Amino acid sequence: MTTFVEPRLSYRTSIPREDVHRAAICEVFLTDIVCDRYPKFRLGAQLPRVHSYYSDHDCVEQRYDPLLLLETFRQASILIAHRYVQAPPDSAFIFNIGALRIVSLDALAIGPRPADGVLDAEIVEEKTRDGIIVGITLKMTLSLDNRPAAEMDMVIQWMPRAAWARLRAKGRASLALEPVRAHGLDTRIDPREVARRLTGNVLVAGFEVHDNAISTRILVDEDHPALFDHPLDHVPGVLVFEAVRQSALVAAHELFGLSPHRIVLVECSVQFVSIGELELPVDCEVTTESTECGNQLAFAASLHQEGRVIASATILLQRIGTSPRVRAIRIPA
Repeated sequence: MTTFVEPRLSYRTSIPREDVHRAAICEVFLTDIVCDRYPKFRLGAQLPRVHSYYSDHDCVEQRYDPLLLLETFRQASILIAHRYVQAPPDSAFIFNIGALRIVSLDALAIGPRPADGVLDAEIVEEKTRDGIIVGITLKMTLSLDNRPAAEMDMVIQWMPRAAWARLRAKGRASLALEPVRAHGLDTRIDPREVARRLTGNVLVAGFEVHDNAISTRILVDEDHPALFDHPLDHVPGVLVFEAVRQSALVAAHELFGLSPHRIVLVECSVQFVSIGELELPVDCEVTTESTECGNQLAFAASLHQEGRVIASATILLQRIGTSPRVRAIRIPA
């Protein structure tokens, strides 16, 4: 009988930051990668138990942030592309679709030591141009200390920097970018309205409530150390996910009377439609897909800039604990 022994994943140090397009070493959450048999991979991950952005949640139960897991999945997709799909080091990456699902909130519990994460990934589709792979579709799972925590499907593609520059110049030429519409960074809502403690982590500047929907104004703070780990020429995908989450938390409170401190994100799927420009205001429209206030609430969302849609999303929130302030939604007749 032949016994197959899988290579051990290392947790001694993080991988080189340039392999996941990060400037700060502390923002790299992967420690190793092994290709058992192409197109299948195993990656080591260690999530920070304390982080100025991912740990800043004023919730009744403290866990690893689901969007921290999402960022770990995002880094895995870039590392796989560079190490095993021959994406050139200076490639510009485009995030097309990302769908995150938390399979166990208990697995996100923060223990007395950093959890050892094992991320399993498989390339299920390749996008080619002139016989060269320029994009991949990934199915991924992440376990923390041997407990399944999350799943993610992701579609990404990449291109040479020169091609990216031409794409950006063509797209921006069709937009009215002057004068620059500044983001009012002093107009954020109270952090408690999105279950945050730090004002700097609030992305919602204000909101309006409609019959079964809300609209929020989203701030793009280019000095945010996590959302903008380094200068970018566009609104990053991680900011879009956070904007959708915070807008949904506001909707859950305004439409259902739920406390943001007793709600967590368990699913979020975003399709990126066009590139968000830093000079333009960002608005988010959130519509409820739930007709009654159950244990989970589903929302649909879209982000747009002066009528141009940049992303569409669905999000599922789950109640934790017991909220004393629950009311029915106002569904129009």
